[in-house]
Order: sequence, then structure tokens, then C-alpha cells
Amino acid sequence: MHSVLIVLRKELRENLRDRRTFMSALFFSTVLMPLLVALLVNITVRRGQNQDNAQVSLAVVHGERAPNLLAQLRQYRIELVSVDLTDAQAREAVRHQQRHIVLVVPDDYAAQLAQGQPAPLLLYSDSADSANASEVGRVRAVLAHYGGEVARLRLMARGVDPTVLSAIAVQDIDVATPASRSVLILGTLTYILLLTMLMGGLHVTLDATAGERERGSLESLLTVPVRREQLLYGKILAACVFMLMSLTLAVSAMSLALRHAGLENLGMNVNLNLRTVLELIASCAPLAPLGASLMTIVAAFTRSYREAQTYVGLVLLIPTLPLVFANTLGLRPTVWLMMVPSLSQHFLVTGILRAEPVSALYATLSVSVSLILGLAAAYAAGWLYHREALLG
Repeated sequence: MHSVLIVLRKELRENLRDRRTFMSALFFSTVLMPLLVALLVNITVRRGQNQDNAQVSLAVVHGERAPNLLAQLRQYRIELVSVDLTDAQAREAVRHQQRHIVLVVPDDYAAQLAQGQPAPLLLYSDSADSANASEVGRVRAVLAHYGGEVARLRLMARGVDPTVLSAIAVQDIDVATPASRSVLILGTLTYILLLTMLMGGLHVTLDATAGERERGSLESLLTVPVRREQLLYGKILAACVFMLMSLTLAVSAMSLALRHAGLENLGMNVNLNLRTVLELIASCAPLAPLGASLMTIVAAFTRSYREAQTYVGLVLLIPTLPLVFANTLGLRPTVWLMMVPSLSQHFLVTGILRAEPVSALYATLSVSVSLILGLAAAYAAGWLYHREALLG
């Protein structure tokens, strides 16, 4: 263990001296990334507020046939623009975004309405245009509300209580807390934290084998009176230290940046106090030895630093695969799933952000399995260091 600590101290000293690499590995990935995420969240919040308060522009063809309907639309901050378009022209105008929404009142609208029949309306929109989806939704909601009012008036005119049609009265009770609602926007936080943590020790793991071989110093390094696996364990520990530094900086920067993202305006609350920050770090940290060992194993089979960057970059995608399945399949934490590295960290991080109590069993499984697999991967990396092909 004394030899491992000596190698660890040597690796830390050398990497700290390389200030340019140190700053690029820690500062840019751990500070700029949280700032970028906070900026995107802030833009999303502001855009949502602007869409709710903005006035919708609706092009209307033959609006004189439905004056009451137009009056209802104006009450909901919908600006009406009278246009004269045929069916083909309306389709082309919406398809080429000359008009976002076009409402056409057919010539039989008033007659059908007077006879108590469903009055037709033609609403032209582009479902592929996500930027105007909220505006189309607002127009549809107003039209549905107006149709409901007309239906109730028809029943009352015939002496029928409109509540007869309401067989079931559903009352929505939202039990979500402001902290749990914030996960809707911060759902990718686990991916960002894990990726940032792994990138923090990327340069150390690449230098352990590929860098030493490319500089021609690997052969002389292996001649020192220290067992080869001890050299490698020291380098892996150094990578873990830089990963933990990167993780700590990322979580701290994220907690500071998201406080000014404006999520409170959407009824959300970012649960990122000091205790939460420490819990997030403790949840993700056990994955560091496994990540460092896997990247070291991959780098041991490469011939140059550039080749190692290419293959180790693929290793960084491995922790994201379980997260993709979790979001796609809507997975929930179970005993077996908590044994899957990165997926168990995702469940823990999500629970912490939602301010929910974390199961002691789940936390123990996540930490213990990640550390056991990390130790096994480190042992495998140490065994690979005894191969003579390592010098070739």
C-alpha cells in the first residue's frame, strides 16, 4: 500500500503541474457545463412564460359568419387577422409558415348551428412545427370551451339540466411537490454529473498506458522496484481523485447556477442545498473506480494517445445506456436494478432531487456493487499490466 500511495502522490503532483490540462479537464467540464445547463433551463422557463402571456395570431377566413365565436376568441388574447384564402392557399400558407394557424368558417356554419347540428370549422396547423404547438393548443382549447358553452345553452333551451351529461366529475389532485416537479426539467442531471466526473480523470487514465508508451517511458517505468499492478493501482487512484474533484466542482457549480434559473416561476423548487450537494456527491462517487479501471483497461490495448482517446470516448457512452432505457421504459428502482452501475446512481440522484427518502437497502446495493465491480476491474487492469505485449 505504501508503494501505491507513492505512485498516487507522484501522479497527482505531475498532473497538477500541467496546469493547462488540469484547467481544461476540470474547469471547462465542471464549470462551463453547469452554466450552460442553467442557461438552457433559464431560456426554457422564460420561453414558457412568454408563450403563456403572448398574444396568439389567428388568420380567419370568412369570420363574418361566426361573430360570437370571434368575440370569444378575442377574450382569450387571440389576435384575429382576416384573410381570404382558398383551401389550397391555406394549406400552402401554413406549410411554408406564412401563417401559423388558419381558421376557416364554412358557409353552412350558421345554418348548422341554428338547426342544433354540429357546426363545422376548419383549423389548419402544422403538427411538425413544435415552436407553435402551444399556440395551436390555446386555439383548440378556446374552440372546445365555446363548443361546450353552446351545447349547454342548447340543453337549457330544451329544459334539460346540462349536468345530466356529466356522469363523472373528476377532481385532479396533484401531489407533486415543487422539488419533485423540478425533475421534469432536471431529468438529465444524472447524465451530466456522471459524464463530467468520468471526463475529470480521462487524461490521467489515458496517460497511464497510452501516454507512457507513446513517450517511450513505459519500459523504464516498469523496471522500477515496484510491482506492476501497484504502479497501475496508484494511477487508478489518481484518476479517482481527479474524478471526485470534477464531480464536487460540477455539483457545486450546478447548485449555484440553478438557483438563478427561475424555476420558481413554474412552481418548481431546486432542491440543491448543502446536504443535497453532499448526498449527490456520495451517490455518484462509488462509480469512479469502475470508470477509471475500465478506461485504463481500454487504454492498455491501444498504441497511441490519439487511438486511446477514440476508444475511451466510447467507454464514456457506457454509463448513458442504462439511463436511456430507464427514461424510455419508465423504469422504477428495484433490488435487481439497483445492482446496475450508473442506473442505480440515476435512481438515487432522482430521489434526492425529488426530496424523497432514499431506501437504505437501495443505497447500500448501489454503493457496494459499484465498488465491488470497480475493484474487480482494477484487478483485471493490474493483470493486464503483466502482459509483455504491453511494451509492444
